[in-house]
Amino acid sequence: MLTNLTPFLLQWINTAVSLWVASLLFDGLKFVSFSTLIVSALMLGFANAIIRPMLFVLTLPLTLLTFGLFVLVINAMLIQLVAWLIKGFSVSSF
Repeated sequence: MLTNLTPFLLQWINTAVSLWVASLLFDGLKFVSFSTLIVSALMLGFANAIIRPMLFVLTLPLTLLTFGLFVLVINAMLIQLVAWLIKGFSVSSF
């Protein structure tokens, strides 16, 4: 059972560390506490697993037209969505 859980935990840790590093590099990302960072990483993982494929398919013509650059907009929208859902995680601008 632990072997099935290991990739999920590694991805969750990777997302949390990435969000933490991004908050150190950019003044626009702010976390109130460490627990907010962990919950935000979990929600971002769920959003990437569930919502992102649907958005990618719906915007495929626009993504092809922009040579894949629209994927960056989708990623930014997902981070904004998570920031809107989680209190204590704020993104100052798009």
